[in-house]
Amino acid sequence: MPLPGKAWFHVTIGTYASWLPGDTRGFRTRHHRIHSSGDHRHPPPQEEHAGLRRRHADRQATVIPSHLRETVGRTFVDHLRRLNHRLLVISVSGMHAHLLVELPKAFGTADHEIGRCKQAVALRVRGQIDQKLWAKGCGVKPIRDAGHQRNTLAYIERHGHEGAWVWSFRGAVDQDGGGAAPELRTGGLSVGEGGA
Repeated sequence: MPLPGKAWFHVTIGTYASWLPGDTRGFRTRHHRIHSSGDHRHPPPQEEHAGLRRRHADRQATVIPSHLRETVGRTFVDHLRRLNHRLLVISVSGMHAHLLVELPKAFGTADHEIGRCKQAVALRVRGQIDQKLWAKGCGVKPIRDAGHQRNTLAYIERHGHEGAWVWSFRGAVDQDGGGAAPELRTGGLSVGEGGA
């Protein structure tokens, strides 16, 4: 169960210029002002929004080098802990990060807390990455139920097989000096029950 005033969220954070308007994988701009006809599973026609792609062609996406992914991830873990937010799992790959984290559920607060963490990470790796690190904003999806939480946990953990650095509460018990993982229950089921 989430703590009072909080809820569990799947947070997705992209690096700067990693998914721009006009992207061939499909896209939507902030507040859905422009929305492509496709998505990453069913891409839009190649000619759709070609002008937007040309406009943004000079932007180089920030890639987090593999030797810095652990630093980025551990800074998130430490900063979330300092802000008293429980974290189940985080993955950091070259151009995005995923988190399953408990944050305040008041409107706009979850985004603000993640913004504080992004700032802490950017300060930590300043001088090691030679351009802006993060894209504006982040994706914040509320977790609906225990099944959704288990599926999200497994999805994020699988990023380790794709070269991402992954930290999970399953391996976090006393491993990083943080003490035992929190007792996490949602809808009467423990996160680990029934396989993840």
